[in-house]
Amino acid sequence: MNSIKKYFGIVWILLAIASIVLLIMNAIQNINQNGSLDINKPLPWLIIIIVFIPIAIGLILFGWFAYKDEYKN
Repeated sequence: MNSIKKYFGIVWILLAIASIVLLIMNAIQNINQNGSLDINKPLPWLIIIIVFIPIAIGLILFGWFAYKDEYKN
């Protein structure tokens, strides 16, 4: 069971990092000065990124603690 926790700890860390990178890449792709939709404006992307970064940091911490066997009990 502890090896499964360690494995999923690594998965959580990689998932959080990948989601941050993909979110920022999509923001860069979709922001367009000539666009008229909300997805083309930088403010909604900025709000989404600012809200999601602490969530991703929490996932990284959770994964790190799972990897280091802090949840043995």
